[in-house]
Amino acid sequence: MSARALSVLTVGTALLIAGCSSSEGGTALPASSSAATGSTTASITASAPTTTSNPPSTSTQPATSAVSSSVDGAIQRYEAFLGAIGREDVTTVCEIAGPAAKKAEDEGFGPCEQTIPITFQMISPTQKRALRSATVDESRITEDSATKVEIPASAVKASVKFTDSDLGDATMEYRGGKWYVVDN
Repeated sequence: MSARALSVLTVGTALLIAGCSSSEGGTALPASSSAATGSTTASITASAPTTTSNPPSTSTQPATSAVSSSVDGAIQRYEAFLGAIGREDVTTVCEIAGPAAKKAEDEGFGPCEQTIPITFQMISPTQKRALRSATVDESRITEDSATKVEIPASAVKASVKFTDSDLGDATMEYRGGKWYVVDN
């Protein structure tokens, strides 16, 4: 999957292509750390995620459940996001990537619910299967602030290796009680 394809998947360049690098002044967390911060530019923001009255698919796991404000919470939310991509779960992907999706839409991409299904077609079946059970290696995450974390593609552990050009780096941000992908 290309960076462009995944960025459209997460509603445009805001989510995956324009991701911040972990070298922008953040502090790498040790594997045993459970700092109470972390974020992804599309995780949890004060702005409401883009919604639709007729979602193309439903999630097997509620995307709106309360998630911890810790880095562990960011990891859980990002893993749910990756799994949703693998399942082609438009509703969950668009909810978790709501802030990034809104930014992409403002930049001329269509609504998340229309662009994400197109992106799903650009991801191989093998990559989709791998994303369904992908996990994140906490030791590779960079904590930028109490509400923002960077998750590099190299932190994603799956049966298929994903690189920056495949997946892109994600910025998670804690907003309104949830983690959102805000930039990738």
